[in-house]
Amino acid sequence: MAVGVFAGIAVRDYDSALEWYKRLLGAEPTFYPNEIEAVWQLAEDRYVYIIQDPDRAGGAVSMIWVDDPAAEVARISGRGLEPVDVEKHGSVWKYVFHDSDGNETGIGGEVSTTG
Repeated sequence: MAVGVFAGIAVRDYDSALEWYKRLLGAEPTFYPNEIEAVWQLAEDRYVYIIQDPDRAGGAVSMIWVDDPAAEVARISGRGLEPVDVEKHGSVWKYVFHDSDGNETGIGGEVSTTG
């Protein structure tokens, strides 16, 4: 069975959210389906998108799994965004970011604890 994901994040203000997610993801969107959506391809068959939908904005919770979360968060910090929290679950760490609507995006993965 092939597996992919196309996950959406509802936002109130598309223009400001677009700029924030560009900084978080470190890239321009892969494509724009229309004037209120932007889509980033994270890996083969794995996408995240924002959509202007004020009535549903603020309730998203997601995590992007990366090989080296600390390095990825350092790159994000270099683009001016800082995590609001770090959750540690054994060797899995999740760095939590919130957009202006309160949507949560975690950057996480396994962290070596052996020096």
